[in-house]
Amino acid sequence: MNSMKVCIHRGTKEIGGTCVEIESQDKRLILDVGLPLDTLDPNGIDLHPVKGFDAPDESLLGVVISHPHQDHYGLAHRLPQETPFLIGKAAEAILSAAALFSPAGLKLKNVKHLVDRTPIRLGPFTITPFLVDHSAYDAYAVLVEAEGKRLFYSGDLRAHGRKGSLFEKLIAGPPQGVDVLLMEGTCIGREGQEFHTEDELVPRFVDIFRQTPGMPLVWCSGQNIDRIVTVFKACRQAGRQCILDMYTAEILRATGNERLPQAGWDGVQVFLPASQKWRIKNEKAFDIPKPYYPSRIYPERLAEAAPNSVMLIRPSMMRDLEEAGCLDGGSVVCSVWPGYIANEANRRFDEWVKARDLPLHFCHTSGHASVTDLRRLRDAFAGAIAVPIHLHDPERFAASFSKVELHEDGAWWSV
Repeated sequence: MNSMKVCIHRGTKEIGGTCVEIESQDKRLILDVGLPLDTLDPNGIDLHPVKGFDAPDESLLGVVISHPHQDHYGLAHRLPQETPFLIGKAAEAILSAAALFSPAGLKLKNVKHLVDRTPIRLGPFTITPFLVDHSAYDAYAVLVEAEGKRLFYSGDLRAHGRKGSLFEKLIAGPPQGVDVLLMEGTCIGREGQEFHTEDELVPRFVDIFRQTPGMPLVWCSGQNIDRIVTVFKACRQAGRQCILDMYTAEILRATGNERLPQAGWDGVQVFLPASQKWRIKNEKAFDIPKPYYPSRIYPERLAEAAPNSVMLIRPSMMRDLEEAGCLDGGSVVCSVWPGYIANEANRRFDEWVKARDLPLHFCHTSGHASVTDLRRLRDAFAGAIAVPIHLHDPERFAASFSKVELHEDGAWWSV
């Protein structure tokens, strides 16, 4: 008798680098193909021992990318071009738009789009995506069915973002008869951490913006759409315009969601940093800047605009800001995981902030579910075996939840 077999190639004792292989009737499905967080070179680590990763293999029916974060898709560019991918339409567009500006971008050639609660049949597998709340836009949990067995992969999710209602919808009406809950546990061990909603962050940003006589420089991911909406709302309340870099403006455009802040909106301007200008010239992508001409703000205008503006930045823009002379009276708001500013890769940025005597504020909330919300998720799937993934401390997970099975990286097991 056939069965559904599973191997977590990476993720049983680590946050990031997620890759799960599922086999049934000699056909296989992959859930995520992520880059480990501690790896700076995506070409410098070995691919997982999966048939179809080094060369095409007809038994590999698809690779699901649950959401557009590198620790879930970061090795996808190394797979054969023929590899079939399953990803959300907006997520694919975001990664494609990012490819011009960053090596972390991704253009895929053989794609089926995930649509909320719409099943996809691939050989023996039925894959049903569930749109979830996460700091990545167009993120999905996935139900995989084969051989009468059901595995639900949470992907990365939370309940306190701008789409928190999706979490409530899931736990109020979860898929029935699930045998295994493959469940993220990023925040296990962070019981004392605060989990603010995005709307709770708005007044905190407003206070910082009002206290800053010059220009607040907000460091956040250009792909954290929830956070960009939060910053834009705070700009409106503080009476300041919001300056986006062109990469972020392109990401917002790529979502196809006209309700999100866009170039052309009142109070939104677009700045083109030197590094992004170089990429456009190098790739001869001269059509990219054209739609932004009416909204552009140029370096020589930044100093004058500083007291009435907020600017989204990243560490690579230090020289642009220096040359524009727009730092007087400014501040820096770190709206990413605080560990990033202590990261060796951002050491120069940290030193630059201190050398310019720019006040540093932290205003952030996690992209992952609190332990309280993880318990609610576990309770919604009470009949399933819980298998933890995307966490540092599986033993603590096992002590916190019932009906837990722990598995090692690279070990096969049956559902």
